[in-house]
Order: sequence, then C-alpha cells, then structure tokens
Amino acid sequence: MARPVILCAVGTRPEAIKMAPVVLALAARQDLTPRLVLTGQHAGLPAQALDSFGLTAACDLGALRAGQGLNGLLARLLDGLDALLAEAPPALALAQGDTTTVLAVALACFHRGIPFGHVEAGLRTGDLAQPFPEEFNRLTAGRLAALHFAPTEAARAALLAEGVAPGRVHVTGNTVIDALHAVAARLPPPAPPVAGRRLVLLTLHRRESFGAPAAEVFAAIRELCATLPELDVLFPVHPNPAIRGPAEAALAGHPQVRLVPPLDYPGLVEALRGAALVLTDSGGLQEEAPALGVPVLVLRQVTERPEAVALGVARLVGTGRARIVAEVTRLLRDPAAHAAMARGGSPYGDGQAAPRIAAIIADWLGARGGG
Repeated sequence: MARPVILCAVGTRPEAIKMAPVVLALAARQDLTPRLVLTGQHAGLPAQALDSFGLTAACDLGALRAGQGLNGLLARLLDGLDALLAEAPPALALAQGDTTTVLAVALACFHRGIPFGHVEAGLRTGDLAQPFPEEFNRLTAGRLAALHFAPTEAARAALLAEGVAPGRVHVTGNTVIDALHAVAARLPPPAPPVAGRRLVLLTLHRRESFGAPAAEVFAAIRELCATLPELDVLFPVHPNPAIRGPAEAALAGHPQVRLVPPLDYPGLVEALRGAALVLTDSGGLQEEAPALGVPVLVLRQVTERPEAVALGVARLVGTGRARIVAEVTRLLRDPAAHAAMARGGSPYGDGQAAPRIAAIIADWLGARGGG
C-alpha cells in the first residue's frame, strides 16, 4: 500500500528553515512520504536555506515577478497550487507561518477539499495592520486548517478563543528551534570575540518597516556608531529594493557597518553566536536569539511572539531613532542590563517539534483511514 503523501509548501527563506525539520521528520518515518514544493514567492533564498539541510524541492511553481503586488502574487500562487493539487492530491498539505504562500495553500486546499495543516499556528497581534499582511494571512489560514501545530500554550489559547476545536490544536514547540539545534551542532566552536569590538546583528525586511521607519533605524545606526566606537554592525540586507536601496544610501561604506547579502542559515547561526545583541523586525530571530542567549531588541510596535518579551530576553523598541539609540547604548554599556537579557533559554520549545508534528499527522491520518 502506498504511503500517504504530505505536501510541504515553502515560499520564503524563513519558511524553508522552519519547514526543513518537518520534511526530515516525515521522511524518517516508514508510514508517510513528504513532497517538498517551492512556490517561488521568493527566488533563490528558499532553495539556499533548504540546501543547508540537504533538501531539494520536487518542483518550483515560479510565482515571483519583478515589482509584484500582493494580489498578483496570490493569483499566481493559487493557479500554480491548484494545478499541482489537481494533478496529484496529497493526503494533507502543510504550510508554515503567515506569508502569502500560507494563505494560498490554505485557500487552494479548501477549494479542492484537501486537508490543510498549519505549522506555527495561533500567533496573533490583534492588529490586521501589524504585521501586514501576515496577521490576515494567519487568521485566514487558521479558519481553514484541519490541524493546528501551535508553538506555545499562548498560541493554543488564541486558537481556542477563536473557536477552534481543542482536538485540532496541538502544542508542539516551534520547529525553528529544531533547525537551530541541528545546524549549531554541525558548526565549529565559536571564534573568540575580537578585543574592543561588540557585534550587533541587524535585520530589517517587513513591509511596515519600509520608508520612514527604515530611515529612522538607519539614522539610529549612524548615531550609535558615532558614540560607540566598539560597535560592529553586521547587516545582511534583504534583496527587496525597498530595503536594499535605502540601506545602501544610508550605510554603505561606513567603517563600522558591514552590508552583506543574505546569509545562509549556518552563516546566520554563526553570526548569532558571536553577537552581543540583535536588532530585528524578524519573527524567527525573536525565537532563535534567546535560545542562544543573545538579547533581542525588536524593531516593531507589536509582536505576535510575546513569550520572549514576557521572559525578559526580548524587548519591543519600535523604529524611532532615539529609543533605539537609548536601548542599544544601555545594553552595551551596562553589563548587568545585558546579562539580565542574555541569560539564555527559549520559550519556544525543546528542539523536538518536528517529530511531534510527524507523529500527530500519522495518527490523524490513521484515524481517518489513511486520508
């Protein structure tokens, strides 16, 4: 008897990193077969991330277009996914997180009557504009999912408050911790810190950071470099022109700032291990950095990951220049303040989320007669 096929769709680099452990856990079982598909929401970066885990996608839908808008992207994703689902219907389709790819997979499966499983379900800010369009995407995916893999108890509580049946919600931890542990174990020991230098890892990519917020962040970096000669800023610049152009205009050539292309995942983990702190609007880094004992200053007004903030290992600072300067200066100049945030530990799981997800899927399909 053929093993049930689990379609695992990936559109962006963070999705690839977080879905890779799930694909590997499914492949390790004798009763399930994963089929890994790239949607093409981003080009190049997802495949690069998957390569770090020894994975290659079965196909790429190639949805990316220059200057694409959200509606055009969603339409192309739905067309490509619908053809894929019609040709070879899986027993279950999985998507991770809150991108347009996730929305498209959930909706395409709904139209085809194919069960959808949501990895990293239940994250909420309560504000459709922050982050945009991610909050809408994950809300909609949550309405359509047959299985919800919640990373934390808080995420489970959010789903139950929305009326999701308790039996469909499973607290698994976040698969990014699985990925982090797997990659960190393969890296050589961290290099000793350079005397007189403090590495700050900066990332910025969300739509709500475009324009004036990004300009404020870059102005803060220039001011910090002027007052903190020990500062060494590593900025892997997202390829989106809305970030890359302003970043190069504001920071290129600065002796304390290194603008580099996006790092592969091992390179990112290596940079994290050497960082004194992280400045980011990324959701994934809010999860990864605390697990390595690195303080996170979140360049957003709200976060769907409140657990790290409540634990005291992350802090919301927004994108205002003065607040960023004050918070970074405090952490780098006050050893006690830095130690309080750098105590390590992650509220996002133990690194075994992916095997749990694979086991839940197998049990669920078995209860349904194989899907």
